[in-house]
Amino acid sequence: MIYGLGKRLQEQRMLKNLSQKEVAASVGVSASIISNYESSERTPSVEILMALARLYHCSTDYLLGFEKEEKEKFLDVSMLNNEQRKLLQHFLISIK
Repeated sequence: MIYGLGKRLQEQRMLKNLSQKEVAASVGVSASIISNYESSERTPSVEILMALARLYHCSTDYLLGFEKEEKEKFLDVSMLNNEQRKLLQHFLISIK
């Protein structure tokens, strides 16, 4: 078992306001398996770990405990068009 993995998986799921059932549907496993991952009873496969990292917008290194904190925060801008993305980028640069 990987120390702290279950806790980090649960924290990330809660930060995204997702249920175990929603996460399970997104990565193709049952909700009970997600529960087992979060309670450290099981360890996800590499493929499932990668799917969870994509879903939670964090790195696998973070989930595995190699990074003590997320170094970068990600913002989902997939719903924005190119013009809106450019405006957001200029705004973010201006407040740095």
